Amino acid sequence: MRPKIERIKNLNSKPINAIAIHNDQLRKHHIGGRIMMSKGISNLDAARIHMIMKQIADFSNFNSSNDPYEERDCAILEIDNLSIMWKIDYYDETLDGHSPDPSNPDVTVRIMTVMLAEEY
Repeated sequence: MRPKIERIKNLNSKPINAIAIHNDQLRKHHIGGRIMMSKGISNLDAARIHMIMKQIADFSNFNSSNDPYEERDCAILEIDNLSIMWKIDYYDETLDGHSPDPSNPDVTVRIMTVMLAEEY
């Protein structure tokens, strides 16, 4: 069962998922969590890794097929002839289990893993 998701109203009165806001901070600005790269990604040259991270940060094509819970926590991208997957998971502060409340950054450690899709 998924935890209750806190909703925040923006200036346009459109509900925004608090989890998605925190995920966007990590994905776009590398704030509020940790980023891990798989062996396949870390073996790429620095310029390709930079390009991959830029395209992950710029990704905005979230829809009901790839983001059914509106958390903006996962996607697969085709970048430079590579199928790249990124995924954000929510851990408790000890990293021993799931976060009790992924919408609360005080009790959540976000980890974004970037990998070749074939490594999943």
